[in-house]
Amino acid sequence: MRTPQLAPQSDIQILQPAGWAAPKGYSNGIAARGRSVVIGGQIGWDSQCRFHSSDFAEQAKQALQNIVAVLAEAGGRPEHIIRMTWYVLDKREYLAAYPQLGRAYREVIGRNFPAMTAVQVAGLMEDAARVEIEATAIIPD
Repeated sequence: MRTPQLAPQSDIQILQPAGWAAPKGYSNGIAARGRSVVIGGQIGWDSQCRFHSSDFAEQAKQALQNIVAVLAEAGGRPEHIIRMTWYVLDKREYLAAYPQLGRAYREVIGRNFPAMTAVQVAGLMEDAARVEIEATAIIPD
């Protein structure tokens, strides 16, 4: 069995089974130790609940910025995020936005690739929302 790769801080371990193809933009699994921070679904509006764009990638970027802001309240940083779940209204819109999403993700989160799930849903609670993202972080002790 191959030794799992370590994430930027030693209390977070990327889990990658030997012989598996490397995932692109996410991790298959993560083991972590520290203070758990659970961040509820964030959408693409600002701190005053206003949408500034209907563009999928722009809304995703704002949702990621919202996650980082909530995490900062616990003393955490983007590299502490170990899991994300993306709820999207349109799988094709999500896939078409990959290049812009990648740029926005790297700008806000950096090169941290948590375990991720993306699912297409029938609707979100806010009619103008195109994406909702929830996250879990572990802040090392």
